Amino acid sequence: MSPPFRPTTQSAISSYRQFWPFYLREHAKPATRAWHIAGTSLAVVVLLAGIGLSHGWLALAALPLGYGPAWVAHFAIEKNRPTTFRHPLWSLASDLRMTSLWYIGRLRRELDGAGIGPPAGTSG
Repeated sequence: MSPPFRPTTQSAISSYRQFWPFYLREHAKPATRAWHIAGTSLAVVVLLAGIGLSHGWLALAALPLGYGPAWVAHFAIEKNRPTTFRHPLWSLASDLRMTSLWYIGRLRRELDGAGIGPPAGTSG
């Protein structure tokens, strides 16, 4: 089922409900999502370790560890501009949401809802 509103640019987005399908379409390639999920996962682990060990520098290291792989994936794989530049909080929430959905096996349903079919040569 298609979302009721499918903006084609970030400037047309005025709510998170509109942003989420746009975010997923900006991460249409599986390799881009893989780099995001790896970076987000690493960033969360490092952030929690930094907090748990009371090492602020370790917690701060989570930023480049999370965003570095994601931004490289946008420029090298997806060939688009990271959504973080225009919608930083929604992008962070979506990074965490996409990663969580992947871990629990529900990301495919969200991708289908955003109009992103499975990669060519796969059955699902």
